[in-house]
Formats: sequence, structure tokens, C-alpha cells
Amino acid sequence: MAMPCVGIVMGSDSDWPLVQKAADTLKAFGVAYEVRVMSAHRTPDVACEYAAAAARRGLKVIIAAAGLAAHLGGVLAAHTVLPVIGIPMPGGPLNGQDALLATVQMPSGIPVATVGIGNATNAALLAVQILGTADEVLRAKFLDHKAALRQKVIEADAKLNASLE
Repeated sequence: MAMPCVGIVMGSDSDWPLVQKAADTLKAFGVAYEVRVMSAHRTPDVACEYAAAAARRGLKVIIAAAGLAAHLGGVLAAHTVLPVIGIPMPGGPLNGQDALLATVQMPSGIPVATVGIGNATNAALLAVQILGTADEVLRAKFLDHKAALRQKVIEADAKLNASLE
């Protein structure tokens, strides 16, 4: 099995049903990944150690999924030079709006790229794009993915217009 180059981290194992979409997307592109559960608040030492050792262990990107206060992405970003992609998780009284703001509103110098609430697929696709800057094969796979998306829209347009005739 290939060494993981993407770390997928979530604040709770209850996030897995949604976060699994990121894993499935990475797998479809042939990108090796690892999955961990850790908390910025309940296991901050584990999160800090994970992030600090990530590059040394061969990771190139970290995806962090967290809800409510959503500090996980920021804690990881504070302890690594690797790109961190945050997935604000839906739920709680604000249905993920609080997680979105907590993830995207990082202080200057500690960036966390942030996708839409619950959009684990886009987090994985962003990781693929980042990895593709140094991997021509992966970049070609992403170009194929974009072409397939384009073709799907063209086919949907043709089907709709045919049904209107």
C-alpha cells in the first residue's frame, strides 16, 4: 500500500459518513490517505503532534473536518507548513454557519483553505489540485475529471432541449 500523502482529520467519528466522501474521492484519483479522529479542544496535544510530524511522515496536504467552534483546521495549520483544507461541518444550532466562520476567519499568517459547509468532495478535489502541481499524472486525471463534468452538462442540456421539442 502506498504511503499516505493526504491526512483526513475529523473532530468526531460521527463526522465520518460525510467525510467519507473525501476519502472516496481521493481513492478514485488513486491518492493514498490516512484518516484520524482528534479534537482541537479535547485532545489538543494529539492534534499538535499530528500536525507537527505530518510533513516528516510524508503527508503533503491535510483535510480537517470540524463543526461548531471548528478550531481543528486552525490548530493543525498553526503547527505545520503543509496546506490545510477545512471542511466546516453542518449541525448545531446554526447548522454549520458557526463552523464556516470559525474555519474561514483565520488570523493572518495561519491560512486554512475552506470549502462549503459539508463539502468533503470539494476538499478532496482541492487536495488533488494541490498535489497535481507537482504530479503530472494526477494533473492529467484532474483534467479528465473536468472534461467529464463538462460532458455531463452538455448531455443534460441536449436531453432537456430534446424533451422540449
